[in-house]
Amino acid sequence: MRILFVASECVPFIKTGGLADVVGSLAPVLAQKGHDVRVILPKYAAIAEKYENQMHHVIDFEVQLGWRRQYCGIESLEMDGVTYYFVDNRYYFGRNYIYGLGGDEYERFAFFARAVLNCLPLIPFEPDIIHAHDWQAGMVPALLRIQYSHLPAYASIKTVMTIHNLQYQGIFGIRDVQDVLHLPDSVFTDDKLECHGAANYLKAGLVYADEVTTVSPSYAEEIQTGYYGERLDGLLRAKRDHLTGVLNGIDTVEYDPSTDPSIAQRYSVEDMSGKAANKRALQEQLGLEVRPDVPIIGMVSRLSNQKGLDLVDYVIADIMREDVQLVVLGMGDSRYVNLFSWAEQNYPGRVAARFAMDHDLAHRIYAGSDIFLMPSQFEPCGLSQMISLRYGTVPVVRETGGLRDTVLSYNDYTGAGNGFTFFNYNAHDMLHTLQRALHYYHDRKDVWKTLRERGMSGDYSWRHSAEMYISLYQSILPGEQRFTQPVQGDPHEAVPQAPAKKPAAKKAASKKEAKANDPHEPKEKPAKASAKPAAKKTTAKAAPKAGDPHEPTAAAAKAPAKKTTTKKAAAKSTDPHEAAPAPKKPAKK
Repeated sequence: MRILFVASECVPFIKTGGLADVVGSLAPVLAQKGHDVRVILPKYAAIAEKYENQMHHVIDFEVQLGWRRQYCGIESLEMDGVTYYFVDNRYYFGRNYIYGLGGDEYERFAFFARAVLNCLPLIPFEPDIIHAHDWQAGMVPALLRIQYSHLPAYASIKTVMTIHNLQYQGIFGIRDVQDVLHLPDSVFTDDKLECHGAANYLKAGLVYADEVTTVSPSYAEEIQTGYYGERLDGLLRAKRDHLTGVLNGIDTVEYDPSTDPSIAQRYSVEDMSGKAANKRALQEQLGLEVRPDVPIIGMVSRLSNQKGLDLVDYVIADIMREDVQLVVLGMGDSRYVNLFSWAEQNYPGRVAARFAMDHDLAHRIYAGSDIFLMPSQFEPCGLSQMISLRYGTVPVVRETGGLRDTVLSYNDYTGAGNGFTFFNYNAHDMLHTLQRALHYYHDRKDVWKTLRERGMSGDYSWRHSAEMYISLYQSILPGEQRFTQPVQGDPHEAVPQAPAKKPAAKKAASKKEAKANDPHEPKEKPAKASAKPAAKKTTAKAAPKAGDPHEPTAAAAKAPAKKTTTKKAAAKSTDPHEAAPAPKKPAKK
């Protein structure tokens, strides 16, 4: 298959959160399985020079955005069997931040979506699947269906939309979005792009994508409820037959204590002696009392309410009454910067806080800590708890989202489990669970040793999840059967659990009736096609209205008059908005 990932960030080039880890880890795994995988993302000014020097210019053209025609360059490089494309426009992406400060996010990522679709015939690359990630890529499935699907080069493309965190949706003024993308009033209804009086980029992707995924089975269930659904729970319930939770993995090469160059001494499940050496090195580096007997509680996290830090705030004095040391690494809300700064001053030699993004220090905390605390209010998947297990650091987590799917609380009667968990979002429930973990650390060394070994022996790779994505992609291509439920067996074998259940299939008549009565089901066709946004059949698309300024035209193009970068001259004389004849597809792998 030919697969195009569309995302706003990707390791190793640019990262602000787990989205970058997922895109940067999953793409090479799919490529190793024989698929043609490519990733496209903005070319930010923050991308390291060593990667920029490896890029080569592919093409440049203009993108119509509102009344303006904006320069767009495409750069590329290859790494680990994956081709990465970078959308180059210094006005939008050459800034000293990644998200959220300029007040024109709707325009930046409208440009990104338009550039992604317009560049495909020019690269050239005709994907079977476009896999869009989070709201920054949400307009790609929508624009594809509304404005491009009648063209031969785009007609057969299927789309998958992945929700990494439903809390972030890309909500903007309707008129602003209409002005830059020239979308008709008919798509700004409550069954399409409109959401509580605003335009919603994530909702656009959910409505128009062929399939929707999120990053853990439990989160897929949670977001269909009012508490976790962030006002989109009705739409997600309507899409439940096309919503799948696929648990994220981690890069098991980067996060491997037996080969990690960032830690003080390497170790493995067969030889755990290096764990104590890493603990001592962490204490020395951060100015903590060097005591091998005291447990270190580690936290590597964005400092926000979502991560459950208000619970820590409420009982931090009780935590520090225990004989423990606390290490915190992260950036975020000033409330929590102040909290941990206060704790560091009031508990000298016992608390260390670093407010930065420090990759090497994060590895040392995973390796040197005894307990990893992650009491999230909600957690779509979470990677830190899997990394801590990989390093033999026992997690204490709240049972939500991916934390529930990866950490099973230790059961003293059956011996099952690989960590400690609590269910209610309550500070004292967290405190009591932490105290329970400390009891096993001090008084049940045999159990503690088993928990460490069990965590390090688990499978946290992308192997199982990549197979699920491949099955999902195949299910929406012509002639393939729909993928209905996850492959049997838990991807993290150390954590026995039941596979996520899908709702039972309904009869055809009742399904039609349900759709007719559901307020979130599109009541009119988003384009003049016979298919609804979630439909599986491939039907011929009718031609769009004449005169749409954003439809690729047959007019000859001029080279961009003035570029915002000092890149090479325009590559071709054909109009970048003109749909080039579809290149001959190579044989599918």
